[in-house]
Amino acid sequence: MKLLRNATIALATMTAAATASADYLYGFGNVSINRLDWTNKTEKNTAHDDFTYLEVEGGAGFTWGEVYGFIDLENPHKSSESGRRVAMKGNTRINLGDSGFNLFAQIYDLSTHDFDEQNRFVGFGYNFAGDNYFFKPVLALHNAETTYFSGNNGYMLGWVAGYNFKAMGEDFMVTNWHEYEFGRNSNYLRSASGSSKKSGHNGGVGFWWNATDSITAGLQYRYADDKLGNATYQDGVIYSLKYNF
Repeated sequence: MKLLRNATIALATMTAAATASADYLYGFGNVSINRLDWTNKTEKNTAHDDFTYLEVEGGAGFTWGEVYGFIDLENPHKSSESGRRVAMKGNTRINLGDSGFNLFAQIYDLSTHDFDEQNRFVGFGYNFAGDNYFFKPVLALHNAETTYFSGNNGYMLGWVAGYNFKAMGEDFMVTNWHEYEFGRNSNYLRSASGSSKKSGHNGGVGFWWNATDSITAGLQYRYADDKLGNATYQDGVIYSLKYNF
């Protein structure tokens, strides 16, 4: 566990040092309001409730690689005891020369009034990109620290992908993110209420309309299997409205 923690810190330090002397290539940022509407089947088979969340999201590319992150305030209108949660993700990719391969590090953190979980990933990725598309797979070691567990938790195979296109004179984009965790620790599974398998899936498919340079509307299909504290398949729809800056 200490080795993976140290590797994550080392990559973060390398990222900070590289950013200070790198050429800036691109960047984006936005704030959004979102509503996750779980399907009736998911609500029946789990303890999930529909919820609203506010998000701040941003990313940037440099000659050395790229960074990305977001912070979500879920159920902002509620107290912590009645359902308010904070979720954060940050990752970086450090290019290995001009090979297309990169060093990858990611941290995801979820905090509630009575439970905390942080997932750390360190591994290798690859970037496929063109004028109107990107596909970025990654294979990483997984370390988890929760209220009830701390240690290595197998591996993660995942990707992010996107495709931009025009239709009827408007700008649209289709995106997909997916994380497949496998080889999960038996002690983690025993501590995670509802989880049972050595593997699990987590992801989403999004359709985005860039109405103006400042406004983006989105519709996402959210899915998970043996994740989010449940051993069953879970899905829903996220309605999003973003202000880009």
